[in-house]
Amino acid sequence: MDKKPLILVTNDDGIYAPGIRALYHAMTRLGEAKVVAPDSERSAVGHAITISDPLRVWEYERNGDFFGYAVNGTPADCVKLGVKAILNKKPDLVVSGINQGPNTAINIMYSGTVSAATEGTLMGIPSIAFSIASFKKSDFAFAAEFAIYLSRMVLEKGLPEGTLLNVNIPALPAEEIRGVKITRQGRGRYEEFFDKRVDPWDRNYYWLSGKKLLLDNESDIDDVAVMENYIAITPIQFDLTDYKVLKNLQKWEIKLPS
Repeated sequence: MDKKPLILVTNDDGIYAPGIRALYHAMTRLGEAKVVAPDSERSAVGHAITISDPLRVWEYERNGDFFGYAVNGTPADCVKLGVKAILNKKPDLVVSGINQGPNTAINIMYSGTVSAATEGTLMGIPSIAFSIASFKKSDFAFAAEFAIYLSRMVLEKGLPEGTLLNVNIPALPAEEIRGVKITRQGRGRYEEFFDKRVDPWDRNYYWLSGKKLLLDNESDIDDVAVMENYIAITPIQFDLTDYKVLKNLQKWEIKLPS
């Protein structure tokens, strides 16, 4: 790298989350890092963008020092706004995370963390989503070090147009992580249910819950690799066309009704 890269840092856990603090400080060792992130948690919002309400931005400080820009929008909003309105030039890299909890298998479709990186990719910027595979309080130190290592490689080698990297890191000490695997997105999903409750005014409300169903056992699947204590790196893109069905549908010879 001949110049100091500009790196846009965002997440879906909100600008207050410890994961984005770890990722930001890691990226400052690699280049000029700028934070544009949601003002509160926006987990599982997918690739939603705000079009019917104004986006409001304010400067957020940590311990009296400027940290970044908080936005009352989604992760995808933050990337759009950061690139088009806040930063003075197009960033060289977008990094999203470090998310608290894995983003593997079908979760990718819902993930705000992955969607932020997807938005960067759609804007022609190499992008990476980082997640640590635990919902409990975690030590982000090793994940941050790996983020520096992989981000440097992406800046040097680039990524194919339309492709981002989705990275899931076991919540383990460095010495217990067995290595890195390049993986495929699995089919695992949640068996969901709604917990029905009653509020103090005797009105019903519902809280979504569920348990993860592992539907794969191949070692090159993201869920499986993480369970086996490997870092899983999955190259993903969002061409949702089913090409096998496409060819079959062409044989149907569908026409306008007469």
